[in-house]
Amino acid sequence: MVKLIYCISKKPEMSLDAFQAYWRDTHAPIAGAIPGLRRYVQCHVVPEAYAGDARPAYDGAAELWFDDIDALRQAMRSAETAAALADEANFIDHTRVASFITVENVVV
Repeated sequence: MVKLIYCISKKPEMSLDAFQAYWRDTHAPIAGAIPGLRRYVQCHVVPEAYAGDARPAYDGAAELWFDDIDALRQAMRSAETAAALADEANFIDHTRVASFITVENVVV
């Protein structure tokens, strides 16, 4: 299995609540339809992380699992991925994102 980890930031004009609700309720079904996707997890930053002057580097991370790198590459060429990427314009600040492909090494 390979995992695509996608660190994302909300659009500056969105509240944290609106960002998390859109990502969870509107975007999740769109991203969840990507072919070959074995698992999709959204990691939402807890509101307490924004206390005082603190600002997390990202507002969340998406984890997308695929059988192998070829399945990931094929998924990235799909109409479903194109739809998910287009929808990101509604809630993600693309000037503040990062992504990488990993293989898990379980330690504990």
